[in-house]
Amino acid sequence: MSEDAAVADRTSQEDALIRALYDEHAGPLLAFVLRLVGGDRHRAEDVVQETLVRAWRNAEQLQSATGSIRPWLVTVARRIVIDGHRSRRARPQEVSATGMAPLEAIPAADEIDRALRMMTISEALGDLSDAHREALIETYFKGRTVNEAAQALRIPPGTVRSRVYYALRSLKLSLEERGVSA
Repeated sequence: MSEDAAVADRTSQEDALIRALYDEHAGPLLAFVLRLVGGDRHRAEDVVQETLVRAWRNAEQLQSATGSIRPWLVTVARRIVIDGHRSRRARPQEVSATGMAPLEAIPAADEIDRALRMMTISEALGDLSDAHREALIETYFKGRTVNEAAQALRIPPGTVRSRVYYALRSLKLSLEERGVSA
């Protein structure tokens, strides 16, 4: 058998294995993972997919295993869920635009109050570092998405999220120091 034929045969066997794994275990695995992730179907599907990819990567070990591989799949899925939970706890919470009102929605008794609030916000923005201020201006004040802001600032989207998160924290403290409460 030629080398190309051997590679094609091995690929065909791996494809058959992954199809068989999916057909036999994906449904029950999805039901199990849905309970672990509190009913979040998208997250559960991602975990099942990652579990099956890991099974595919360990195809040789799984083919030589005796008995059902479902306990192995369940263990891997459970560990993926735990790792995801731990990583989300370790990272700062991402900033969501849903909790922020546009500047026009700031209640002001009259135009003088509004002007004073705008001056206070401008002063508080001046307390931020340049990087944090740029990220906040791009996302919140210009209304850009994180990806659009990342392109405009030429930095990764994760950096934009982080800078906005810390900018909002600093801005809140700066405004509280000036007597403005949220």
